[in-house]
Amino acid sequence: MSAATPVPTPEQLAWQRLEVGAFFHVGVNTFAGLEWSDGTLAPETFAPTDLDAGGWLDVAVAGGARYAILTAKHHDGFCLWPTETTDYSVASSPWRGGDGDLVREFVDACRERGVLPGLYLSPWDRHDPRYPDPAAYMDVYVAQLTELCTRYGPLVEIWFDGAGSEGYTYDWSRIMGVVREHQPQAMVFNMGTPTIRWVGNEDGLAADPVEYVVADTRTSNYTADTVGLARAAYLPPECDVSVRRGWFWSADDEPKTLEHLLGIYYRSVGLGANLLLNVPPDARGRIDPADDAVVRAFGAEVRRRFSTPVDLESSTSVDHLRLHEDLTHGQRVATHEIEARGAVVARGLTVGAGRLHVLAEPVPARELRIRVTGQGAALAGVEAFATGHTSAPDVPADYRAPTERPDAVV
Repeated sequence: MSAATPVPTPEQLAWQRLEVGAFFHVGVNTFAGLEWSDGTLAPETFAPTDLDAGGWLDVAVAGGARYAILTAKHHDGFCLWPTETTDYSVASSPWRGGDGDLVREFVDACRERGVLPGLYLSPWDRHDPRYPDPAAYMDVYVAQLTELCTRYGPLVEIWFDGAGSEGYTYDWSRIMGVVREHQPQAMVFNMGTPTIRWVGNEDGLAADPVEYVVADTRTSNYTADTVGLARAAYLPPECDVSVRRGWFWSADDEPKTLEHLLGIYYRSVGLGANLLLNVPPDARGRIDPADDAVVRAFGAEVRRRFSTPVDLESSTSVDHLRLHEDLTHGQRVATHEIEARGAVVARGLTVGAGRLHVLAEPVPARELRIRVTGQGAALAGVEAFATGHTSAPDVPADYRAPTERPDAVV
């Protein structure tokens, strides 16, 4: 790579070090068994009987999450905070007697547990009658974003979902102006002037190699005015996936297996991307017991495998190796090889924030040798682990998340 290689900001590097986040999809859809609704569900539909945001975050922390994102407003337009822009919000619901503020409860629960909060605010709004008029709606959207950016303290990420916005023109200069003024440290996902990007699927899987420098966001956006980049930019990917098949809770759905979640981890965090795992609260406002159990098991197994590195000078045999690139001057590793006893035992292209390798046969840690190529390429660290496993967990070959617009909408 040349000396002009785009370099990350300190905020981008800090976000990449978080590795795993939790996503919480909740709203009127939760009570209607829908993924998307058209904005006509009555606000009284939102009626959790025992909502406990602290419990959500307890599950998230047990699952390894260091940050969390809440769907403050999904495509249906229902707002989870008492906004001044519309009466289609929790203020018109029976929850907490109309005095509730779920965004406040969420961010407070995050901070009490040392988790960094972020918020999702859908640009597409199927309820607001002003949406067909871009100029009028932009006043609404900017006001909503301003409320979220000024009422709840620092945010680690603002999530802009491009779904439903095909052919619509947003005033991104106004939108990004709000972010720059009130939340300059926040990562901007997907649209506007992004600092992180969508991985391109909702299976939670990154492509190998993971490239942080991209020339466009074609796989990440749905509106033509936000696809092109003036120049190549450092935009690390975030892999979003739900613990269930759908994003919102449904009584008819079941969580993924532990093996599936571990396979996702290896093919997201293990390739140098961030993982954002959705754990949708149920109609009570709590995490479904089945989801709770598998997320906790997932976090426990990741910790068992990777929380205690083996001394690289020891004779202890290891079966996993994790490389960390020095990204201060950008992503520069072009190729890497791991040798032991004169033979190559693993190889790959990029390294990035973290590149996990599984060794087919255990090797004494002190016999490992690592080579990287690339102008200015350097590693920041190497970790070796004895996990008891010499193969990566499987992801079902036929699994595909429902990324396209669901057929069932009200």
